[in-house]
Amino acid sequence: MKLGMNMLLWSTDVSGREYDETFAMLKDAGYEAIEVPIFNAETEKYEQLGERLRDLGLAPFGVTARTEADSPISPDPEVRTRGLEGTKAAVDACAAMGAPSVCGPIEAPVGVFSGKPPTPDERAWAVEGLRTAAEYADTKDVTLVVEYLNRFEMYLVNTAADLAELVREIDHPRCRAMYDTFHAHIEEKDLRAALQACKDVLVHVHASENDRSTPGRGQVDWDTTFAGLDEIGYDGWVFVEAFGDALPELAGATKIWRKMFHSEEQLARDGAKFLRRYVKA
Repeated sequence: MKLGMNMLLWSTDVSGREYDETFAMLKDAGYEAIEVPIFNAETEKYEQLGERLRDLGLAPFGVTARTEADSPISPDPEVRTRGLEGTKAAVDACAAMGAPSVCGPIEAPVGVFSGKPPTPDERAWAVEGLRTAAEYADTKDVTLVVEYLNRFEMYLVNTAADLAELVREIDHPRCRAMYDTFHAHIEEKDLRAALQACKDVLVHVHASENDRSTPGRGQVDWDTTFAGLDEIGYDGWVFVEAFGDALPELAGATKIWRKMFHSEEQLARDGAKFLRRYVKA
């Protein structure tokens, strides 16, 4: 396994030169890759960022999300089309950056609810949209990595088994699944069973503490999580995902109303130190 860092701890746009110092710090802390937030279609800046990251020895990956305005499961076909175009734009940014994949909740909007369980139509729209997006991603040599969220953030898929079933229904090699320890801590009854349920489609892992803060300082069962990953033979990337109070635009989605760590650098360094023993093992 290899260790990476999700940049949403700092900003929704880290393409500027002002983040080069942060990238260097992350490299020094032992990270080998970063997840770059992608929320616009300015491919030129992502191309330049990819070059700078490779010069630092950091591999770029993409992370994005869908919202109510571009929901892939909206009953309005125009909204669904915006969702597809948004995911395609993220794929284009990854291709420009040299990133092999883009991950995140791209199957349904974050924090949007109907008050009912998902309907057959909503599931069908998700499958259709992701299959079309995967076909497009294949032309760019990029893989879509879909994330399930807990019941308080999404209602389409809430467990590893739910997500794995959705990905299998999409049935395209450019659409795969990810596992997030934060959402698993809320939703899964058995962590080992959850990982077994998605092992055939799992390509990406988020290491996120139960309070979204420093890994190892909360209640996530890390021993069982990594034992489960070892049992299924997972040898891919593990990315630290944490959130602070510095991004008001993310507060509604992440429900972070207070700062739970001393500094972003402290979280990154302590998280890397804690997880490195699992990743190396």
